[in-house]
Amino acid sequence: MGPRRRRLVLARWHADRRHPAGHGSRLTACNPQSSDAGKPSATGTPAAPAPAPSRPASAAKTATLPHFVGKGLQAAQDEAQAAGFAVLKSHDALGRDRLQAVDRNWKVCSQQPAAAANVDTSTTIDFGAVKLEEACPAGDAPAPKPVGSTMADFGGQGMKAVRGALPANTGITVKDALHSRMVLQESNWKVCSQDPKPGTALTGQPVAFTVAKTEEACP
Repeated sequence: MGPRRRRLVLARWHADRRHPAGHGSRLTACNPQSSDAGKPSATGTPAAPAPAPSRPASAAKTATLPHFVGKGLQAAQDEAQAAGFAVLKSHDALGRDRLQAVDRNWKVCSQQPAAAANVDTSTTIDFGAVKLEEACPAGDAPAPKPVGSTMADFGGQGMKAVRGALPANTGITVKDALHSRMVLQESNWKVCSQDPKPGTALTGQPVAFTVAKTEEACP
């Protein structure tokens, strides 16, 4: 073998050692880009958390509401609270708009709601009451309705409640129909006469009343 041919053979032998057959395919197989093709991205938006389960509404607490009619107002209130009813109020059963300032001086004539079992303890209990020396009415006397454009008939009604039924800007004078007494606590007085008369149009004119104490007869 000549020197030139020997050099060619050696060159091919070295080339085969540097690039053996199949080496290119093995490099391709190890290419991380080609091996990850088709795989979903690991940096996608995370799934939303599942909603928290809803809590069931708590059932209303109930109790037996006692019968209070005929009892003292203070005793009725204490018994109602002991039974689990904390929301209490009272009103003048005679419709005079008197305040029950000292509960022990009043007695219960009506209650709303009536005595019953399984009453929601958040219910407001309303007592209709009169003073201890007074007789309960057959039914709660309604307070005077607010006056509109026409004068109402206020005869026999409590002066305090009457004042509350008139427009707030009305000029009102009140005089004792029997004597020259000062009318200090209007809830203890009733209307005997009025000017203007019932049915008169109210156009801002002053209103005058004569009154007597609730236990007295009007002249």
